[in-house]
Amino acid sequence: MTAAPLPPPQSSTSSDTTSAAKTEADKTPVSALKELVSRLHREQNRIQNLLSSLGFALRSFNNLNQFLEIVPLMAARVTDSDGGALVLLKPNGQARLEQLHCQEGHACQDIRQVLESVTKQMAAEGSQAPVIASYSSGSLKTPDLKAIHFNPSLLDEQLKASLEDDIQLFGTPILIKNEERGRLYVFSRDEEYIWTTTRKKLVQLVADQTAVAIANHELTNELRKKERLDRELEIAAEIQDHLLPSKCPIVEGVELAASCKTANRVGGDYYDFIPASYEQFDPQERQPAASVPWSIVIGDVMGKGVPAGLIMTMTRGMLRAEVLNRHSPSTIVQHLNQVMYVDLENSHRFLTLFYSEYDPKTRVLSYTNAAHNPPLLWHAASQSILKLDTKGMLIGLEPNSDYEDAQIQLESGDTIMYYTDGFTDAVNQEGDRFDEEGLIQVFEWCCRQGYRPQALLNQLFKAVKEFSGEDSPRGDDMTVVVMQVL
Repeated sequence: MTAAPLPPPQSSTSSDTTSAAKTEADKTPVSALKELVSRLHREQNRIQNLLSSLGFALRSFNNLNQFLEIVPLMAARVTDSDGGALVLLKPNGQARLEQLHCQEGHACQDIRQVLESVTKQMAAEGSQAPVIASYSSGSLKTPDLKAIHFNPSLLDEQLKASLEDDIQLFGTPILIKNEERGRLYVFSRDEEYIWTTTRKKLVQLVADQTAVAIANHELTNELRKKERLDRELEIAAEIQDHLLPSKCPIVEGVELAASCKTANRVGGDYYDFIPASYEQFDPQERQPAASVPWSIVIGDVMGKGVPAGLIMTMTRGMLRAEVLNRHSPSTIVQHLNQVMYVDLENSHRFLTLFYSEYDPKTRVLSYTNAAHNPPLLWHAASQSILKLDTKGMLIGLEPNSDYEDAQIQLESGDTIMYYTDGFTDAVNQEGDRFDEEGLIQVFEWCCRQGYRPQALLNQLFKAVKEFSGEDSPRGDDMTVVVMQVL
């Protein structure tokens, strides 16, 4: 029997080498995966840091130009491109190259020249393009100038056609309220550069931040403009307050009360008390003698706000100068109409005016009406209400309008209420007007109760407020003057 030979013993070195090779082969995919994950994590952190920096700049920069300078830089870095460019739409509808950035080691002077050349060429062609109106569905349509001057698709096509073949250009819109206000571009000379979905989203994110910055800048400018206008309105309101009588004058034998409440800060209502002769001013008190005739006037400029307030101011100055001529009421208003006609016609506005003159010695009220709401007279002796009215046109309607004079003898207890149409035009929640009937009811009730002028005035404003609603805005200026013979 022959013994079988034993297998040769394996070398320990050979076994160790095989085991190490096997282990190394097993570790290679794991290491590669870990390295890939680590690299992706670093890239993600880098992009997050860049976007955080952009957000910080958006919050911190007060100057829009400072923020716009870094936009192409951020767009280039988050997309690993050679550079970025920002093209914005100017207010006149033309495009311009706002900023351009090239990554370190990349030249982009040729790209800058192409961008500037194409945007200028499009602006020139847009400004020279014939403006053609189209007629559709019975209405004349004019072209959108922005569409003529700035066509995003056409801009992209011309840029790509003008750039060298080795340059890849990608763009995304900058939208503000769904209106394209510019384009954000990135470019690369790398043939293997791919405009991936992720890169599109990142550039769009930068573009959205840019849109927010531009919108915030415009809102800030609008706010500053509004603040300036508000301040100017405050000054205009202060001036108007000073032009209206600060208090009622002391007139012999009568008691007066007056108030003007404007719908806006500046109003078009006007009332005034004008002494017949300024020679009778006391040098110390600067107060006319109570026994001299007094002109009591109330007016209403068509419209509200600053334009109406300016005309009111003009009316006041001209009327005060005209009163000194000592003409009859109708002649004074006729002269006022002739002087103001051209200015009122140019401004497309008119003026209603009731002018009266009261003589304390005779208790006679002389008056004329230029299409204003007729004042209401409570005749104490007959316990009845009369309207003080004459024929006359609006001031500013015809240059040679004629006006009539009228007079009435007043007695003790008689009360006159001058007012503007802000009272009669007041409406409630159902749309009903306060109207002249409502005004007469309140006036008559107050007179029967024996109200003095200030109490009557307060009751009138209270009644209109209750009718319209506590929180309802004032639709028109409201002015009232009450005169009661003692």
